[in-house]
Amino acid sequence: MWMRENPVLNRELLTTLRSPRSFVLQFVYVAALGALVYFYWPAGVDDGSRMVGPGVAKRLYDIFFLGQFCLVALLAPTFAAGSITGEKERKTYEMLLVSPLRPHTILIGKLLSSLSYLVILILSSLPLMILCYLLGGLLLSEIARSYIVLVLAAGTFGLLSVACSSGFGRTSSALVVSYLVVLPLAAICVALTRADDPSTRDFASVAILPPVCLMIWTVVGIVVNNRLLRPSDVGGQGGGVVDEEEEMKYAIGVVIDRDAFPDRLFAPAKRNDLMPDGTNPVLDKELRSEIFSQGTLMLRVVIQVSMLLSIPLMAGLLFLRSDLAAYYVAYVLTFNLLVGPVFSAGSITQERERQTLALLLTTLLTPGRIVLAKLTAAMRVSTVLTFLLTEQILLAYIMLPELRGRPWTLIVFLLIIAATCLTTSSVGLMCSALSRRTSTAMVLSYLTLLILFVLPLGVRWYLQGVSEEYDLSPGRLALITVTSPYAAATSVPMHAYRPGDAWGGDRTDFVTPPPAAFPGGWSVPVWLVFLVACPVLAAAFTGVAWIAFLWRWWKAGDGA
Repeated sequence: MWMRENPVLNRELLTTLRSPRSFVLQFVYVAALGALVYFYWPAGVDDGSRMVGPGVAKRLYDIFFLGQFCLVALLAPTFAAGSITGEKERKTYEMLLVSPLRPHTILIGKLLSSLSYLVILILSSLPLMILCYLLGGLLLSEIARSYIVLVLAAGTFGLLSVACSSGFGRTSSALVVSYLVVLPLAAICVALTRADDPSTRDFASVAILPPVCLMIWTVVGIVVNNRLLRPSDVGGQGGGVVDEEEEMKYAIGVVIDRDAFPDRLFAPAKRNDLMPDGTNPVLDKELRSEIFSQGTLMLRVVIQVSMLLSIPLMAGLLFLRSDLAAYYVAYVLTFNLLVGPVFSAGSITQERERQTLALLLTTLLTPGRIVLAKLTAAMRVSTVLTFLLTEQILLAYIMLPELRGRPWTLIVFLLIIAATCLTTSSVGLMCSALSRRTSTAMVLSYLTLLILFVLPLGVRWYLQGVSEEYDLSPGRLALITVTSPYAAATSVPMHAYRPGDAWGGDRTDFVTPPPAAFPGGWSVPVWLVFLVACPVLAAAFTGVAWIAFLWRWWKAGDGA
């Protein structure tokens, strides 16, 4: 009854669930899972019986659970991070606050409306999961436990994203901070619920996860309720622009000093003189004013959280196990995957939202200079922020003899990170040129990057289970992942350090990942193919953005 009387929930559900895209997405999702079950289902034999291996059902169950858990961790912030910032961007936030609705009613309506469609997607896979049970080797309690974990994770991740949405003014800022908070929690949850020991899995899923989630819901719910009850970000008439000097007076932790190093690399001081001849005004404006027009809160939170997470990862992946240095590089790549589109996905859509795109199109600047300036400004900020996390890698290569003997691997790692920065910025710019809203461009950017970076790893992991049936060699499987920087980083041969070896002793055995096998019979390391293919892809994405912007430039000229 109380759900039907919540106007926020009713309005959001009507606009979301009645959209044709909702039915199309659900159909595509169920069809993809059905195709997975079909191709992974054990083949029959001549007598009509089923030859089911002992690990087939378990492997298919793992694919289902991990795939849906990744879906929850990635989509929950996407649906919930714009629940309140969307009201602020549409200038309806104050109208919502002065309505007769209580803050907890608004919070519950926004949360349930954001997660209802995600829960529908999760539950729509239940019939296919029952098919896994028919193969044998699974218990109904395992299936029930997995769906309880998924629902609890969706509620927790969604509520944390709504809390981030209430603290920022833009959806892009709330989205990236949500991912920085959600993804570490998702990794911990997967580690606990997918442990090898069954008793550990049961204890974590039944005794630890529910009370921890309830505690998070209570604390975060109280914080968001108080913030909606006593909002501090209403009543301003400055168009959303924040005074940086005033903000720094009350800043906690890291502060941005535009005159100090390395802050001036990504946040040069505001210009108080005339621009020199030949300066690109769009680039100068983007770097000095546009990116930081909403203040530095999001940027400071991103820097502090990323540095805090890097400390235990540095200890575990660099100094305790030097052969796992590629996995710390994967953490740096994940940071850029999250941060890169934030500064580029709104490059053109924000001009449209502020109704300044037509004015920009009628300037004397060519479309190529405008697009290049947008790309350079976004890539400069994301690249500098990403390379701040590589100080730990440099320190490890200086201090550890195991890494000091292979300095070329450090160069390869840095090149992979730089190529990834270029790709994420170019993808965000392309999606910004093709979209009408910043939120749409952000979601499309993350989806494109996941297809390029993460999907090949999942396809390779899936095909490894059927490699003998389809005669797939490790080289052919490696060829699938040439667009993934994660595969490129882990393909760099590192020293195989094992417990009990003499630290710094002479070692000649190295872990050599399989190279990518091309049809012509020649093989190339995955990291080398990635470094060659990545600039080509970035140039193609930038070209698409330029063509889309040029089309709008032509239309503006015809209209004039």
